[in-house]
Amino acid sequence: MSFFDEGDEPTRVSRPARPRRPATGARSGARPGGTDPPSGGGRVPDQHTARVRQAVLIGVVLLFLILFAVVINGCRTNARKRSLKDYNRNVFAVITDSNESVSQPFFRLLEGGGSQAGLQSAVNQLRIAAEEDAKRAKGFDVPSEMKRAEQALTQVLDFRAAAIGKIGDELPTAVAQNAGSASAASTAINHIAGQMQAFLASDVIYSQRVIPYIKQTLDDNDIGGQAIATSSFLPNLGWLSPDAVAARLNSRLGGRTANGTPAPGTHGHGLISTSIGGITLQPSPAVNRIPAGTGLTFDVKFANQGENDEIDVRVLVAITGSGKPIILRKTINQTKAGSPAEATIPLGQSPPIGSPVTIKVQIVGVPGEKNLTNNKQSYTAIFQR
Repeated sequence: MSFFDEGDEPTRVSRPARPRRPATGARSGARPGGTDPPSGGGRVPDQHTARVRQAVLIGVVLLFLILFAVVINGCRTNARKRSLKDYNRNVFAVITDSNESVSQPFFRLLEGGGSQAGLQSAVNQLRIAAEEDAKRAKGFDVPSEMKRAEQALTQVLDFRAAAIGKIGDELPTAVAQNAGSASAASTAINHIAGQMQAFLASDVIYSQRVIPYIKQTLDDNDIGGQAIATSSFLPNLGWLSPDAVAARLNSRLGGRTANGTPAPGTHGHGLISTSIGGITLQPSPAVNRIPAGTGLTFDVKFANQGENDEIDVRVLVAITGSGKPIILRKTINQTKAGSPAEATIPLGQSPPIGSPVTIKVQIVGVPGEKNLTNNKQSYTAIFQR
């Protein structure tokens, strides 16, 4: 073929080859070039997205921890408040018992008097009740914030129980009715009045320590609406006076104050008559003839002519003038102001027979008595068979 013949043929344009489709069964996620995608099948997040997700997760965890802490703290706060309220209620209960079940009946007993045995027994029962109150307080579940209040509270109740016990020990002597007990009664009365100071001290400690400590703790914990018990174990300050104690106990101080000095007002006795063997004796110079039988007894009648009751009133009878003097004595426990009294005194031995004797009878003067002229009398007598 000639050169010109070759040039007449059309020019062919070649197309680029199409990429082949993956073969059936091949992994659909395979990338061109044979690189496999991540096993999760999704795209790998970039660094910013990963950090945002981490921050959100941390925030959620922190929020949960904060909420948990708030809940726990709230529970603890509520529990603490409940314990403080419970302690205040316990104090209220034990102090109310001390006021109403110990103090009130105790002072009613003292003012009401009564027999020695009955009074002391009743007071001992109240001492046991006071000791139980103290023991009960020491067994309270005490929150740490109430420790100071608890220490003061137990001191208050211990003071009360101890003072009641000591007063109970002194009562038999203070209200004794046996002769010759005035001095001992005065001492006992002073001791009882001294123990009243312990009751006053307990009231002061409670009002100045226990109540402020409890109130401060409740206020510090935002606890309102709580009643705090008050207490006045000692009814009034009059009980601090020995004379007032003696008067309320109806003690055997007679016409004397607790320190032994005469009470205000008049004092004294007057002799009315003396008889023996059924014969009323006539003052000298009359001669009284007395049958000398067995079992002779002097009957001395007199009166309390003062404005005060008197105690331990001594009556003396003396027989003199023949042989050895005979001295007879009798002590009357108590005489009432403006009232008659009587002393019966056995002779107890054989008198001189047939000889004149002088019988002297005397009501011994009491403290504060100024007129002693009407306290005594002399009689001339002859004992005969």
